[in-house]
Amino acid sequence: MENAILKCLSINKRYGDVQALTNIDLEVKKGELFGLIGPDGAGKTSLFRILATLLLANGGIATVDGLDVVRDYKAIRNRVGYMPGRFSLYPDLTVEENLNFFATVFNTTVRENYSLIEDIYRQIEPFKKRRAGQLSGGMKQKLALSCALIHKPTVLFLDEPTTGVDPVSRKEFWGMLKKLKQQGITILVSTPYMDEAALCDRIAFIQQGEILAIDTPANIVAGFPHKLYAVETDNNYETLKQLRENPAVRSVFSFGDTLHVTFDGELKMNPDYSQLKEIEPSIEDCFMELIL
Repeated sequence: MENAILKCLSINKRYGDVQALTNIDLEVKKGELFGLIGPDGAGKTSLFRILATLLLANGGIATVDGLDVVRDYKAIRNRVGYMPGRFSLYPDLTVEENLNFFATVFNTTVRENYSLIEDIYRQIEPFKKRRAGQLSGGMKQKLALSCALIHKPTVLFLDEPTTGVDPVSRKEFWGMLKKLKQQGITILVSTPYMDEAALCDRIAFIQQGEILAIDTPANIVAGFPHKLYAVETDNNYETLKQLRENPAVRSVFSFGDTLHVTFDGELKMNPDYSQLKEIEPSIEDCFMELIL
């Protein structure tokens, strides 16, 4: 791929008898907002930690900005920003002290790169004297992002940054990422939330340490291989059991108040079904299709 700033070739990782990653092949273009989408335990954090030079793979090759993650780890650490899933700043330091500390670690100052974090930091600046451990979840998120950006990285790794954050803060956060992308920063974000996948330029589905698909969200949805129907009934649980026992049914999953169904044959309608209508698949439908 031209302009690839990140490359993985046959990356493998084991923890004892557990195979966390299996033959991961991945390329991310410069300036791309790339999403790694999968449930807890799928291997997202292991892959991010390998790419951020915090964990050694058991096999394979990975490069970031043209640098090998093993041989050139010191140079890579000066070029990437990493925001782990758990809040990892110093809770006893204030907002201001945390930001100054991380700037000093990277031999820079807050003033030098303030323009990069200005839109984010202005929202927490009124609390700059407050200890980080006393901030709300959304404020902690903004502080962690500011600290990850203060040295002006070329690549930003965000590991499940919106987990446990309220819906308003989640929306604000993705708005921030779009602005950062406009400044030329390549962003890799992992998330278990399928609705966030549609906000990325391209996504990779990962499950049990394997990449299932890589493409734009639109292309993944367009490639859904079956007609998809929504079923609404007075008793979704009983209907779910009935449909799974029906030989004409290929798949059926619960989605909120409805059931999403695909068929291999012709379904004999049950009079209890209030409606059965064809619908457009979502990103989540596509993921469920891939793990069947």
